[in-house]
Amino acid sequence: MQAKTLVLVIVLGLAAIIGANTLFVVSEYQRGVLLRLGKLHDADLQPGLHIKIPFIDEVRLFDARILTLDTRPERFLTVEKKNVEVDSFTKWRILDVGKYYTATNGEEDRANRLLGQRVNEGLRNQFAERSLQEVVSGERDLLMVELLEQLNGFTRTSIGVEVVDVRVKKIDLPDNLSDAVFQRMRAEREREARELRSKGKEQAEIIRADADRQKAVIEAQAYRDSELLRGEGDARAAAIYAEAYNQDPEFYSFVRSLTAYQKSFNSKSDVLLVDPDSDYFRYLNNAQGK
Repeated sequence: MQAKTLVLVIVLGLAAIIGANTLFVVSEYQRGVLLRLGKLHDADLQPGLHIKIPFIDEVRLFDARILTLDTRPERFLTVEKKNVEVDSFTKWRILDVGKYYTATNGEEDRANRLLGQRVNEGLRNQFAERSLQEVVSGERDLLMVELLEQLNGFTRTSIGVEVVDVRVKKIDLPDNLSDAVFQRMRAEREREARELRSKGKEQAEIIRADADRQKAVIEAQAYRDSELLRGEGDARAAAIYAEAYNQDPEFYSFVRSLTAYQKSFNSKSDVLLVDPDSDYFRYLNNAQGK
């Protein structure tokens, strides 16, 4: 009985080992190849459950997600023969699993080295055709598009990978050129500042002259209107005085005399030398004014 149990355990163990070496799973973010006796048998294993021959077939699985290649900064020459230090990165993924395995033996580091060489060569060629201004801002997007097309033309057929994107993180000048470029940029900004100041002064003079002209016009119009109003007021006052005088000339003369007396004798120290029989004392000498 014990012997049968031992044989059963051994059989079950062998079955488990054979099953473990027969069935395998490729996850959704993986791709793989099946090697039979060291030769490529299935060049593209899709995600799911698969069967292999134990101890004869070998499975190699690779990451099918988008991977990042962050290369070291390299120095390139622009069309003006200026050295620039470029730091870039590349996004890539496996497109053809069979070609990828054949070209790189399934080693991601080897794929990164091959891809990095092509990226550096492409960047060097693109920078050699453009000026510093163009690679920094003017044609940077166009440079990346052309480089992406050139890289995919090679990598898809030779390595079996697709370059998704190439981006330049930073472009620096060497230390011996930074000071000269800084001085030139400062001189250019100072020239622009002088131009802006001169234009500002010119506009200020124009605005100031226009304001002075408007001020003179407004003051002239105000003076004209004030004189017209003053003349109309004087005319109306004279008309009212004349109308009041015509209604009772004797009373009007009396009121004017009283006003003159009040102004003349406003202070005790006032002295007035006038003939007592003059018209000035007309109503003081006679209440009837005769």
